[in-house]
Amino acid sequence: MTDDDAGHAARNRALWDRWAADFTPEGERAWAQELPTWGIWGVPEATVGMLPGNLAGCDAIELGCGTGYVSAWLARRGARVVAIDNSARQLATARRLQREHRVGFALVQSMAEAVPLGDASVDFAVSEYGACLWADPYRWVPEAARVLRPGGRLHFLVNSFLLMLCMPEEDGVAAAESLLRPAFGMYRIEWPGDHGVEFHLSHGDWIRLLGRNGLQVEGLIELRPPADATTRYPFVSPAWARQWPCEEVWLARKRG
Repeated sequence: MTDDDAGHAARNRALWDRWAADFTPEGERAWAQELPTWGIWGVPEATVGMLPGNLAGCDAIELGCGTGYVSAWLARRGARVVAIDNSARQLATARRLQREHRVGFALVQSMAEAVPLGDASVDFAVSEYGACLWADPYRWVPEAARVLRPGGRLHFLVNSFLLMLCMPEEDGVAAAESLLRPAFGMYRIEWPGDHGVEFHLSHGDWIRLLGRNGLQVEGLIELRPPADATTRYPFVSPAWARQWPCEEVWLARKRG
């Protein structure tokens, strides 16, 4: 059930180094926000509940931080943050935005499959379309569990399982209103061309994987965009996402 070819990390690193400039404006806007919004539709934190209520004095890690705006939201709320990412160019953007906004936290180039922190060293781990999409879940989830303290939380936002069942094979083509791929065995997805490697699991596989690593699922939130929401991403239409969830948030806690 694991990807034995570690080449996916190198492929995804090269991809995100190429894409870094395209995601800079989005990162700049998010850094300027006081109130977090989530996913491709910008659903407000008050609706999602992605962040714990009290982050003051909390040790936190963002797994796949990109431009670092989620870590900035955490740091502004009093958390001590370590943000890791596979892409040097994404981290360069994050460092520039740290200087511009005068918000400091540790930035480390690393794979989420090998987190450079000690056991039981953080209270909160978070990922929004970061490691939870681009890293092997059978490697990054055990690492997240390892660094979490008992009672610590792991929250992550990914494409919904239903969306992936309705996605055409062609990259960038919007989801259909019918099932296009099998549910059983979903794991590693490679789009045509050089678009990196994504990882997607069924709900049952996520629950089993989290449970095996001592993480108890406390919530699964299926996001619905507001009626007037728009997105620059071509893989799903607003009409589709208003009828069926295209994003889901998993909330889990490490057992004591």
